[in-house]
Amino acid sequence: MTQQKINGIVPVLPTPFLPDEALDLESLKRIVRFCVDKGFSAACLPAYASEFYKLTMTERYTVVSTAVEAANGKIQVIAQSNHYAGIHASEIAVRNEQLGADVISVAVPRMFEISEADVFKFVSDVLRSTSLPVLVQDFNPGGPTITAETARRLNESFPHFRYLKLEQPLMAPKVVEIVEATDGAVQVLEGWGGMYLLEGIEAGICGAMPALGVADMLQQAFDLAVAGDRDGAMDRFQEILPYLVFSLQNMELLLQMEKKLLVRRSLLRHDTVRRASITPDEETAKYVEFLIDRVMRGLEKSHS
Repeated sequence: MTQQKINGIVPVLPTPFLPDEALDLESLKRIVRFCVDKGFSAACLPAYASEFYKLTMTERYTVVSTAVEAANGKIQVIAQSNHYAGIHASEIAVRNEQLGADVISVAVPRMFEISEADVFKFVSDVLRSTSLPVLVQDFNPGGPTITAETARRLNESFPHFRYLKLEQPLMAPKVVEIVEATDGAVQVLEGWGGMYLLEGIEAGICGAMPALGVADMLQQAFDLAVAGDRDGAMDRFQEILPYLVFSLQNMELLLQMEKKLLVRRSLLRHDTVRRASITPDEETAKYVEFLIDRVMRGLEKSHS
């Protein structure tokens, strides 16, 4: 499709599985069509919330090609091309471009500490491999993320580096620094489940990349905030905040909750999460159902 600016809420799609843990491509097509119907500017997969780390390379390419087919040019598909080795991340990016992705995304490898210069080299490898717009995800709990100067240098060397996804608290000053340092050429998306969405809008983020389950409700909060209705945006945001806070304690818990919610919303056929995962204890499971019930009531309210 014609490249358009990514704006607003960009859902990260789960990888649907059948009860035997095989790919459920029919459900994947359904959630892509849901994203089209909701008017999102883009959707992303296979990322952490897609369980990419539990997929074979063949499966990762299959979910990208299936999403591209289901999107049918009506929504941009952001293909996550993660690997800890730059040479392999670049190969994945090339293949995803061939499969018809609209945007390439790659996460900075943070398994071990690396310098800012090495971050620059890694991202540069991926940028050289593709002509598509590139989104860089930098999730580094407790450590520094890409600086505004590195963002400026990357965009100066590779103008198709367009987006940076940050997932850190108190990120507003860094958002301002990056947008100013790149004269707006690099836009920032908030990535920690939408938790910092409203403060980020004030700082200049162009959107957020949460999991799919409450993405349409977050889009409503985003639209209200951008329109200047901060109280209305906060009211909408508060309806889903307990769900977000609880789910973001643990990635595998988020996956469990997300798929249960999407089954309740008739978007997935099964809530299967690939092993190894966690098995919520009885009290946790009851609280998860309570939170999902509250989200469902919020959805009914928004449709009434």
